Amino acid sequence: MQITLESGPLERIDAEALIVPVFEGRPESRFGAADLAGEVTGKSLELTILHHVSGVAAIRVLLAGGGKPEKFNAAEQRRMVGAAVRHLKSKSVKRIALALDPGYASPEFAQAAVEGAILGDYDPDTYKTDEKKAVQSFSVAAAAHGGKLEQAVARGKIIGEAQNYTRALVNEPANRLTPSDMVAAAQETAIHYGLECQILERDEMAKLGMGALLGVAQGSAEPPALIVLRYQPASSKSGAHLGLVGKGVTFDTGGISIKPADGMEKMKYDMAGGAAMIGAMRAIAQLKPAIPVTAFVPCVENMPGSRAQRPGDIVTAMSGKSIEVINTDAEGRLILADALTYARSQGCTHLVDAATLTGAVVVALGHLHVGLFSNDDGLRDRVLSASKSEGERMWPMPLDEDYKDYLKSAFADLANVGGRWGGAITAAIFLKEFAEETPWVHLDIAGTAWLDDAKPYLAKGPTGLPVRTLVRLALDWEA
Repeated sequence: MQITLESGPLERIDAEALIVPVFEGRPESRFGAADLAGEVTGKSLELTILHHVSGVAAIRVLLAGGGKPEKFNAAEQRRMVGAAVRHLKSKSVKRIALALDPGYASPEFAQAAVEGAILGDYDPDTYKTDEKKAVQSFSVAAAAHGGKLEQAVARGKIIGEAQNYTRALVNEPANRLTPSDMVAAAQETAIHYGLECQILERDEMAKLGMGALLGVAQGSAEPPALIVLRYQPASSKSGAHLGLVGKGVTFDTGGISIKPADGMEKMKYDMAGGAAMIGAMRAIAQLKPAIPVTAFVPCVENMPGSRAQRPGDIVTAMSGKSIEVINTDAEGRLILADALTYARSQGCTHLVDAATLTGAVVVALGHLHVGLFSNDDGLRDRVLSASKSEGERMWPMPLDEDYKDYLKSAFADLANVGGRWGGAITAAIFLKEFAEETPWVHLDIAGTAWLDDAKPYLAKGPTGLPVRTLVRLALDWEA
């Protein structure tokens, strides 16, 4: 999609459709809207198309509801524009412009508008053979045409495209996205955007003692890999080194503890955390924050092959801790354990991991909030601040040391599951053992990385979350 910034009278904006925000309690008198009293209320995501408006170059004017003005923020702008673009796209409109409302014309709102348009244009229909609908161009129209707005529009394009790249990776079926294909995607990203890329293969991981990761991989014919993507700024003042760790299980059968057949096809999304890290690094490489950032993505298939690990097996992680595998479907925490240890060995001073880790977090928080766990209040607050700015909702969860009692094992240092109660918390407690004293945040995105039903502003399927939060965290680190 071509993205541009335009200035001048709205009446002269040449587009197939011009999106005009309208708000509750603030009557819109332009474009003949005064004649629609009672029909156009300005309620959030309400959409009304006007055709052939006198004195307007655009073929259509779309009045898009922003809700109550006092509650309208960048996140609402993103959703409103996404809904408007999806509505117009369904009608085969290809050239769209947005009239920035004068009350919300800051760079933050311009960036959010571009992100909303790009995200709204995405559909998970790669393998459908019918003709695809796509928006060709999106313009942000503002009264003033300043350098800060230009930068914001460019930044929105980078971040929106990175999030859609993540969504496209997550949407790939497991026969077309194996661990080796994840490696290829990371290598292509590194080449195109100037990142350093290192791939640890089975033998090297074995030498490093990554028994937890390799134990998960041993049931599959597909070889495992640990992807490492590095971004190094020209200079850094803080001394911080941010490590991003993402779960990359390209398909999860549950292993010997096999999952029910119902819904198992969705388990292609079990690499959403890893895809988010690759997408975030793509944006970080272009936006160039002032701190070094390294992503670590352990990639495996969890299959019930003849060599698969069994319940009751004991593996030794890279940290030296022994783990009793009670349930082979709790595999994500095993591969993340070794990735977190390796990230610490590479000098990362702060760690954030993201994983579709537990069904328990969906029971606790539904599909609206990411479960956030942390061993460090400062890093927790940084991530929460970034997520709030980006409209990616997260909720801090408890991580009391007493929860470790659920992971006791008579035969190893700890078990990989803790029973029925507090499943999302015990999974995070398990990971905390491998983050050790390094400031760390764990994001359980099992309920938020995938939409089972489309939203007006977002297609059904992968969401690309939490790419925007991770990018904002890196950009704001030294602010």
